[in-house]
Amino acid sequence: MSNRLIRVNELLQREISAFLHSRYSSESVAITITGVQITGDLREAKIYYSVLGPDADAARAGKWLLGKRNEIRETVAKNVVLRHVPLLAFVHDNHAPRTLRVETLLGEIDRGEKKP
Repeated sequence: MSNRLIRVNELLQREISAFLHSRYSSESVAITITGVQITGDLREAKIYYSVLGPDADAARAGKWLLGKRNEIRETVAKNVVLRHVPLLAFVHDNHAPRTLRVETLLGEIDRGEKKP
């Protein structure tokens, strides 16, 4: 992946996250934008999000984000200078709970090894 695509991904992630948490602070408090993957032609972007809580909360958050997709896209068009504003698709990133679980287990192992 080129440096330009990496920079665009990071910029979109920051802009979308900032917009959600400033405009919809109460609705998006449990939603974290974990990453963005834009296509090489900059016309489509997958927005990865995670949600604190059960899978039902993640499903509700996905529907909510889909409902706000056009508004988010308009904000991206205003704040990010790109020739084409990408079409946004939201994808639930379920790696966060697994990552947290692995970190917890590693912490338990680490504490267990330090005890004589």
